[in-house]
Amino acid sequence: MILDILTNARRYRGISEGFTNAFEFLSRPDLKELPAGKYDIDGARVYATVSKGPGRRKEDSLLEAHEKYIDIQLVLAGTDNMGWKPKSLCQQPAGEYDHKSDVRFFKDEPDAWLSTASGAFAIFFPEDAHMPQISAGQLHKVVVKVAADLG
Repeated sequence: MILDILTNARRYRGISEGFTNAFEFLSRPDLKELPAGKYDIDGARVYATVSKGPGRRKEDSLLEAHEKYIDIQLVLAGTDNMGWKPKSLCQQPAGEYDHKSDVRFFKDEPDAWLSTASGAFAIFFPEDAHMPQISAGQLHKVVVKVAADLG
């Protein structure tokens, strides 16, 4: 898991071609004006989803983990108090892994909370369980999915 601000994105572009493409998209000058929805960056290998809406309460949320994709979650407005726990330490699955949506949920409590404000991003790898969208207010976010085999 990585927590940083977008002005440091250049440090992560060299990780892989997928990260380079992801951070080029996240550096678009019109990013905040994009309507909510899905955006193709490199087919199924790298794509983004822009979302706007109310946050969720901790008690109404579950940790989630992915196998096929790395998440780069950038907050454009609001503060997302994301929970985190190593997936290897999660012991309370809330169902089986869903291959189609690439997600497995866990009832475990996060080990740490990341107060992620506007301009900051978190990167969650397949070994990171995370609980995003935790906020008492409105959130405007972009989540870029990078295929794990590109990361």
